[in-house]
Amino acid sequence: MTQEQLITKDRIQSDLKKLGVTEGMTVIVHSSLKSIGRVVGGAVSVILALEEAIGDSGSLVMPTQTEQLCDPTVYGSGYTEEELRIIRDGMPIFHPDLTPTSYMGFIPETFRKQNGVQRSAHSHVSFAAWGKYAAYITDNHQLNYALSEQSPLGKIYELDGYILLLGAPTNSNSSLHLAEYKQQNTFRKEIIWDVKISVNGEEKWTTYQDINNDSDDFGNLFDDFKKETNYVVDGKVGQATSYLIPMRSMVDYALSWMNNNRA
Repeated sequence: MTQEQLITKDRIQSDLKKLGVTEGMTVIVHSSLKSIGRVVGGAVSVILALEEAIGDSGSLVMPTQTEQLCDPTVYGSGYTEEELRIIRDGMPIFHPDLTPTSYMGFIPETFRKQNGVQRSAHSHVSFAAWGKYAAYITDNHQLNYALSEQSPLGKIYELDGYILLLGAPTNSNSSLHLAEYKQQNTFRKEIIWDVKISVNGEEKWTTYQDINNDSDDFGNLFDDFKKETNYVVDGKVGQATSYLIPMRSMVDYALSWMNNNRA
C-alpha cells in the first residue's frame, strides 16, 4: 500500500507558478482543499501559498456566500408557520467579520478570518479579498443585482483579473454570472430574494431584486471555451486538477455562448 504524498506550502506555491500565477495578478479562486491532497497545514498553507505567489501587488478574492441567512422558505423548509416565525424573528443579520460562509469550503472560510482580508457587505453573496485592490473590490457591494458589473465580480473583470479553479468543479465558476446580466434570452428572469438587514439601527426583513442565476450549464460552457480557445491553462496543484483562465476573455465568450445555447 502506497502512502499518499504530503503536500507542503512551498510545493503548492511552485505548482501555482507553473500554472501561470504570477506576482501582481488579481485572482478569484474557487477551491477544494480535499482535492489538493494531504496538505501540511491545511487551508492556511494553501492561502499563504496563493498570497506569496501574487505578492503584495496582487489581489486574492474568494466567494464567501451566506445563503443560510435567506428566508427559510427559499429552499423549501418544511417548517410550521410557528417555526418560520421563530426563525425569522431570531435570524441575525449579516456581519462581515463574524458570519460564516455556507457551502464554500474550508479555504474561503479560513481566508475570510485572516487579518487584512476585507469582505463585501452583501447579506447573501459576499466576497472576501486580500491585497492591493481588496478595498476597491469589496466596497459598495449593492444589494440589488448582486453579481452584475457593479459587484466585486465586475471590478475583477475591470482589473483584468484571472479565475483560478483550484481543484474545484468547472461548473462552480461564479464569474460567469457576469455574462448572465447581458444575455438576450428568457433565462434572464427577474426574481426576488428575502434577506434581513439593518435599517437605521433596526433589524428588518427586506427584499432585493436579481436575475435567475441558478445556472446548470456552466460546465458545458467551460468545455466549449476550453475546446474553442487557447486561454485555459491546466495543470496540477498538489493532486488537484486546476485551471487558470483570464476572466475577461471567458466572460466575453460566455455572453455569446449563452445567447446561442440558451432558449
